[in-house]
Amino acid sequence: MAGRLEGKVAAITGAASGFGLATTRRFVEEGARVVMGDIQDDVGEALAREIGDAVVYVHCDVTNEDQVARMVDTAVEKFGQLDIMYNNAGIVGAVGPIATTPADEWKRTIDIHINGVFYGCKHAARVMIPRKTGSIISMSSTAGIMGGLGPHAYAAAKHAIVGITKNVGAELAQFGIRVNCISPAGMATSMVAGLQGDPNDIEGTKARLAETSPLKGRPGTAEDVANAVLWLASDESGYTTGHTLTTDAGYTTGSANPPAFSEYQPMIREAGKRGMD
Repeated sequence: MAGRLEGKVAAITGAASGFGLATTRRFVEEGARVVMGDIQDDVGEALAREIGDAVVYVHCDVTNEDQVARMVDTAVEKFGQLDIMYNNAGIVGAVGPIATTPADEWKRTIDIHINGVFYGCKHAARVMIPRKTGSIISMSSTAGIMGGLGPHAYAAAKHAIVGITKNVGAELAQFGIRVNCISPAGMATSMVAGLQGDPNDIEGTKARLAETSPLKGRPGTAEDVANAVLWLASDESGYTTGHTLTTDAGYTTGSANPPAFSEYQPMIREAGKRGMD
């Protein structure tokens, strides 16, 4: 099916790599025009030239409200409207035990994730409310649903994004604006590959993730997230808001590799007894 976003305009933060780039390409394939925002200017500008007239690149540091506002305004000025806001920009951020996490690294991580999403929601709402339509999508994580899956600042921020999604969704529903977020597991992106030492080793990352995936042999990819964003951006999800959509092979609902109790055992009863009798 093509043309699922025909006539729609999107703004995407962190659009020059990873989920943002995969989503930009997917959106254009489906007929959307896209404002790409990022701080990687050389890469972003080159990608915009490669993808073509359907995209415009702007410098956007999501910790700077004025730059996020300018990105939203660019969508309206260049393409006449804003239908989709995808708050994607993020980093791994501060890493380490709570007792030694530097406060400045904590604050920077929180600033990018939480404030970046706040600014994106705020300024998307500003231009969407008068039109009484729109879809705002933000990036959370499985670390925003469960404990122990990410560094402390990252986990705190991703939990907050789930909360922001619910609250802003509750407010904006009256205007026909839907607000949702996506919680992926570790996916085969340059950020995850970089944790293993080489951000360009996407194929090696896929192989490693395939070994531990609950869907045996199937790693998660940036395209999987892009497809989830596409559904939430399109009219196909027109009755969905305040929702956290996972792309995690069922990990957060208990799927594991290998699965628990994967072989038959006689029923376990009281005091160590087994079987029916």
